[in-house]
Amino acid sequence: MPDMARPRLFDEERALDAAMLAFWEKGYEATSTQELCAATGLGRSSIYNTFTSKHDLFRRALARYIDAMTGIQLDILEDEGREPVERLRALFARIVDSEEEYRRGGRGIGCLTVNTTVELAGRDEEFSRMIDRDLAVRLAALRAVIEAGQRDGTLTRGRDAEALARFVNAVIGGMRVSGQGGADRAALESVAETAMAALTR
Repeated sequence: MPDMARPRLFDEERALDAAMLAFWEKGYEATSTQELCAATGLGRSSIYNTFTSKHDLFRRALARYIDAMTGIQLDILEDEGREPVERLRALFARIVDSEEEYRRGGRGIGCLTVNTTVELAGRDEEFSRMIDRDLAVRLAALRAVIEAGQRDGTLTRGRDAEALARFVNAVIGGMRVSGQGGADRAALESVAETAMAALTR
């Protein structure tokens, strides 16, 4: 009888999602191997046999987060069934909703990409490259929507589209951090409304 590969005794994708949430809530360095075992339901040997190292597990978790979250944002920004200004409003609404969805003890857990930028950018070259690539994709999508809004007259022409795209990205990052600090839905919606006022006047 031919040798058979030993079947996986766990759902690798589910374990990766659990690890992603653990890192998202606590950060890379503050999340211990024991906490990753508890979150995933895996033993230490299973984690390292599958993911090689904590660094590799975080890399895969961050990539999974980026694919999912940036995918959601791109779906909103590239929705040609909506006017450009409505796409930006929908994007801000999604950010507010996600902060509510992942609130823990009255505080949001923010954005894993923003958290990683603060914690590791400049100190880990691989993670920095991943974040830079993701930022370039999101800025390009924002810039395209803003340019379309400037052409149809619904968005301000007082600044170039690149500067406005970076402004929107910075506002979103600030909303994430504010949510971590305890800002509630009303406060985050006020920030979003103020940003939209700046973009449309």
